Amino acid sequence: MRRSYLVCYDVRDPKRLRRVHRLIKANGEPWQFSVFYCTLKAIDRVPLETALRDTMNLKEDQVLIVDLGGNEDEARESSTFLGVGVPEQDSGMVVI
Repeated sequence: MRRSYLVCYDVRDPKRLRRVHRLIKANGEPWQFSVFYCTLKAIDRVPLETALRDTMNLKEDQVLIVDLGGNEDEARESSTFLGVGVPEQDSGMVVI
């Protein structure tokens, strides 16, 4: 079963920051620079957390993972954006 998560990070070293950003971006969609919305199965969350722990300096950096529940539509609807809002996602398809 897939669950929705809000993943936020604060990484102090630029090299680790890029690595953490790539890890989370591969698993979710950016809502702000260091805030991502991820829909993951439990089997996908565990390797992500392990990779983050291996990449981060646990004494300096921080990642917050907030469980938004199992209903993706409800999780998205419960979010309120002030200002610009969420950027449009590329579908990954190119029509020629």
